[in-house]
Amino acid sequence: MTEALFPHLFSPITLRGAKIKNRILSTGHDTTLPTDGLVNEALIAYHESRARGGVGLIVTQVAGVHETARYTSHMLMATDDDCIEGYRKLADACHAHGCTVFSQLFHPGREIMESGDGLLAVAYAPSVSPNERFRVMPRALDLSMIKEIIDGYASAARRMFQAGLDGVEFVASHGYLPAQFFNPRVNRREDAYGGTVENRLRFAREALAAMRAATSEDFVIGMRISASERDEEGLTQEEALESCRGLEDLLDYVNITAGTSATLGGAVHIAPPMAYQSGYLASDADRFRQGLKIPVFVAGRINQPQEAEAIIARGQADMCGMTRALICDPAMPAKAADNRPDDIRACIACNQACIGHFHRGLPISCIQHPETGRELRYGTLTPAAKRKRVMVVGGGPAGMKAAITAAKRGHDVTLYEANRQLGGQANLAQLLPRRSEFGGIVTNLSRELELAQVRIQRGITVDRELVEREKPDSVVIATGAAPYRPEIADDGSVQVVDAWQILRREVKPGRRVVVADWRSDWIGPGIAELLTRDGCEVDLALSSTHLGEALPLYVRDNLVAELHKLQVRITPYARLFGADSGTVYMQHTASGEPILFENVDTLVLCLGHRPQDALQQELAGLDIEIRMAGDCLAPRTAEEAVFEGLKLGAAL
Repeated sequence: MTEALFPHLFSPITLRGAKIKNRILSTGHDTTLPTDGLVNEALIAYHESRARGGVGLIVTQVAGVHETARYTSHMLMATDDDCIEGYRKLADACHAHGCTVFSQLFHPGREIMESGDGLLAVAYAPSVSPNERFRVMPRALDLSMIKEIIDGYASAARRMFQAGLDGVEFVASHGYLPAQFFNPRVNRREDAYGGTVENRLRFAREALAAMRAATSEDFVIGMRISASERDEEGLTQEEALESCRGLEDLLDYVNITAGTSATLGGAVHIAPPMAYQSGYLASDADRFRQGLKIPVFVAGRINQPQEAEAIIARGQADMCGMTRALICDPAMPAKAADNRPDDIRACIACNQACIGHFHRGLPISCIQHPETGRELRYGTLTPAAKRKRVMVVGGGPAGMKAAITAAKRGHDVTLYEANRQLGGQANLAQLLPRRSEFGGIVTNLSRELELAQVRIQRGITVDRELVEREKPDSVVIATGAAPYRPEIADDGSVQVVDAWQILRREVKPGRRVVVADWRSDWIGPGIAELLTRDGCEVDLALSSTHLGEALPLYVRDNLVAELHKLQVRITPYARLFGADSGTVYMQHTASGEPILFENVDTLVLCLGHRPQDALQQELAGLDIEIRMAGDCLAPRTAEEAVFEGLKLGAAL
């Protein structure tokens, strides 16, 4: 019998009446899938996919316990009995696969992002302590509303119990309402709910006791808390641990994370991007585990089973939150249990379609696995009615995903790539500072091509003659894009290059560099960081209002922080005009006034891409089904490329 690779990860753990089959946890996270504040079929299908994939415990996203808890327009609510039926269906669907299910119970306090009708909401907190990130000035809770909210926690817990869930999680993480009570810099009350540690814990103690009284002795009640809020005004690690000790007799576990929603720097830890080390909160969890008698869970960029196994084996935590890993590959636990770690589609923490979608009010997905959030449509691929010979031209993410999907449906697929290496622009993206994990998308798709038994022809440029000779039934064109080089006034005094030339080290830039950023994504800032670290003096000129306007918030804020530390000068509202006599000329996009950068040696163009679509015209007139996907159709991002590959492969 083959020895298990991850024995600690796949050992069971018991919390009161819940026996959890392994130590893999899907932590509570917003999906933007619910409608009308209720569990729906899309949310059930989303969680059931992960339950089927072998996860031990699913903690569903926050459920509001009071009308004032509505911090987004698309959250779940547990304020009346109408929610019970949906939760019961969700619990039944997950239980059928041996998965334990908890729900988060939630009040944000002052952390209100938006209201349902577009107006600014009235927020409540222990004291009138402003929120920096959302610019919210809350009202101080009076005693009657405190009691209402505590009763709301109890009623919500009772509803989850009646729905058949195994437990609930009291959300005190990321500076939400319970943490606001814990924090003496936010809670400046002078009554029984403020001042001493005992008083600051009173709200949580009363809520937890009421939740227990409303459920049963077998029902699990845990708490999520930030080990440190990573902010000067935030809860410190000592205060967080002190709070846990003060509540330990009412809790079955503590779930450790980091950061706060209240500030830009603290919020990055809600979903830390790839710039953060994998498993970076394990040492924080270890301190809590050593200081508490109850089990401790931990999350924070744990995206591979070997990382989780090591954390548990070292005794740093009892369970590992692997949420984005499960968003990327719902079957990750089953593959790990079957000793197939190489088959796991590893999360690269790009944040684009998971938390990035949430911040845009869109349903959750994954750039590598667009089936996520679309389980009702793409969760099961139907076998093709007729087997076709399919030629996929282009080995970037779009072509790779199209080939994989078509092959899974039973088609005979050959993928042609003009270069010797698959991956397209992802191979360049991984060369930027702190972006090396982006190359994981190529590794993951390459493994899927192998498993799908797609034939691959490298170093071959497809033309009309080859297509006529091969006689495929269908051709998928996924030939990508190339840097866009506009015509600009230029006397040759300034070296003008594009981002690809910099990343490939094809040119040597001068000492003084201007980076012209039209896309407002990670390319311009990444080039600026790279060249600054190489010793150049860099100005980053943006055509947008601010850096990273098109990026997921936490990726953007991490980039902003890094460039600030490196003292890169950033100029917004700047449209490139031209260069002469060592000066780069730009125009302010709002005022029309000139912006000058003098004594410039090198101008780096990050001005987007133009489609490489010549093959479409070359194949015109052939009696062959021709489809296009990715940047050759319109230059965008890897997310659109992979999704279009999925759609085409599923439709062939």
